[in-house]
Amino acid sequence: MIKTDILIIGAGPTGLFTVFEAGLLKLRCHLIDALPQPGGQCAEIYPKKPIYDIPAFPEILAGELVANLMKQIEPFQPGFTLGERAETIEKTEDCSFIVTTNKGTKHHAPIVAIAGGLGSFEPRKPPITNISDYEDKGVEYIIRDPEIYRGKDVVIAGGGDSALDWSIFLTDIAASVTLIHRRNEFRGALDSVEKVQELKNLGRIELLTPAEVIDIVGNGKVEGVSIKQGADVFNRSCDHFIPLFGLAPKLGPIADWGLEIEKNAIKVDNTLDYQTNIPGIYAIGDVNTYPGKLKLILCGFHEATLMCQSAYQRIFPEKRYVMKYTTVGGVEGFDGSKKEAPKAVIKSID
Repeated sequence: MIKTDILIIGAGPTGLFTVFEAGLLKLRCHLIDALPQPGGQCAEIYPKKPIYDIPAFPEILAGELVANLMKQIEPFQPGFTLGERAETIEKTEDCSFIVTTNKGTKHHAPIVAIAGGLGSFEPRKPPITNISDYEDKGVEYIIRDPEIYRGKDVVIAGGGDSALDWSIFLTDIAASVTLIHRRNEFRGALDSVEKVQELKNLGRIELLTPAEVIDIVGNGKVEGVSIKQGADVFNRSCDHFIPLFGLAPKLGPIADWGLEIEKNAIKVDNTLDYQTNIPGIYAIGDVNTYPGKLKLILCGFHEATLMCQSAYQRIFPEKRYVMKYTTVGGVEGFDGSKKEAPKAVIKSID
């Protein structure tokens, strides 16, 4: 069983920043996320899209923001359970919590902070009647290990950043890459679109637009796909079909935890500490709702900061925490690292 001070459900920007604020209070964190890597939507859906409302960053790519947050929390050595969804929660006799994932991994903590953004993400599936028969048998909605495509024939469908970026990446791994999009225009970053066009011109990517996959061909595993392009329908042999149509947010099993829910969000009683109707369980970031709520990353950072102060008092009710500015106290990591401003040198004058 994994034990920690604060168990964070969701490893998006708000969840990651929670680690930093908790670390300043000497509280350890462990994060659970259904996605295979930290960063939430910023990493999975739009890593190359710019964000303009992060303080001190006139412009920063979503993927860079995640990378910076990961670097910022590194001294506090957070643990991660990735690729698993928080499924059930159990309250113990000492009023702490045991959270179990869909894969059976158990986590024990006195504080649970739900920072799941818009909820757990489930892939948007194309309207292909037999697609479920081939899931994990050549159909993948998320690329977790690119090495499984080495030397294979891959068909990718989609028109966003994820489809473009993975098509580019897999040209160096797969035997062949075919990218199919139902429109001629792509929704991804311009440099990615230009790179795909360049690879097409070099014969390293086959680009079919406007077109769509309408059926899967195979016997127990993917052997090809049926493609409609204009009035023509034809088959293309492949080992893997990867429809990258984005992820749909759902509150998921958390909705059954006894929390007060309002319009698919978790209601918090006040903006003092963002605690839910269950003491010890907090909701921060886009997953919560309260009067005046704004679904902004910077608001999630603020909520995480106040939540950690409340969590500290709940874990150590007998202690009085005196806040120190990082400009004064510095940042002392669990790994022994120490960041602090240089001390002024006082010299006596003769």
